[in-house]
Amino acid sequence: MRIATYNVEWFNTLFDDTGQLRNNTDWSGRYNVTCIQQTDALGIVFNALDSDAIMIIEAPDTSRQRATELALETFAQTMGLRARKALIGFPNNTQQEIALLYDPDALTVTHDPWGDGDASDAPRFDGAFRIDLDIDATLDKVTFSKPPLELAVTTANGTKLRMLGVHAKSKAPHGARTEKDAIRLSIANRRKQLAQCIWIRRRIDQIVADHPLIVLGDLNDGPGLDGFEKLFGRSGVEIVLGAGESALFDPNAHMALSQRISAHPTTARFYIEPEKRYLEALLDYIMVSPDLRTKSQRWRIWHPFDDQVCYDTPELQQALLMASDHFPLTLDIDI
Repeated sequence: MRIATYNVEWFNTLFDDTGQLRNNTDWSGRYNVTCIQQTDALGIVFNALDSDAIMIIEAPDTSRQRATELALETFAQTMGLRARKALIGFPNNTQQEIALLYDPDALTVTHDPWGDGDASDAPRFDGAFRIDLDIDATLDKVTFSKPPLELAVTTANGTKLRMLGVHAKSKAPHGARTEKDAIRLSIANRRKQLAQCIWIRRRIDQIVADHPLIVLGDLNDGPGLDGFEKLFGRSGVEIVLGAGESALFDPNAHMALSQRISAHPTTARFYIEPEKRYLEALLDYIMVSPDLRTKSQRWRIWHPFDDQVCYDTPELQQALLMASDHFPLTLDIDI
């Protein structure tokens, strides 16, 4: 079975309010890319992935006018994907949902959130988590702008497991007018992002006590990604991975954490306009619980330059560059 995660930049702009694809030459949400160019590129990528399930980060919007499931199922039907059924959890207000697109012949999936009120140790992800962020002996209220998608999954051969689709908050200091403002906002955002990762980790501890688990998505964080990591001692990725008998495993994260100075895998590519260059980062992960590690056969980042097949297939290479600023990550696993 192949499980994937893919952050599709502004997938929402490719659909109208009826969930139909805007296959035209209007600009998409991606810079200098039209709707039809991005749609065609995504069709090539999704067909190449041929996954049983894809956790889509920044999936099309759900609101009073729009429906994520309708948009994704329209896309799947148009592109002839066997992963043709879509599911979201708690919708958000960012126009970037977390959704699973999956093959109903291979998987049975339900949204199955755990947790209760805000006062609990690990509340439901649409609630509020209370933690002292700034060590002032006062509990701060932390919420998710994009609540994680919590799923109960049964495979066609009867294997039961759980999945968490995550998209942690960006640490970019949006709204800063001065360097001092940027530092203050960056530290505040880092605190909130780490608190979200602690919240996710507490849910992981609850789950792995009795259930196999796959955590996948975009943590917007990684070892050595910015200078504020030293201030707080560790990255959000390390918090979510955990330690000891309940630690999760992702080989790309393991490589990055154990070899911080040398080169390590990357899943995203951003253009830095002032410097006229691209920045690459490891932001996307598929982490498995200990009982799934021996069943996990291959992790693969579909990088247009680093993956040999992607590099040697010009149509796929160009599609990956056109489709999003992130690249898909897949896990082949025997479940």
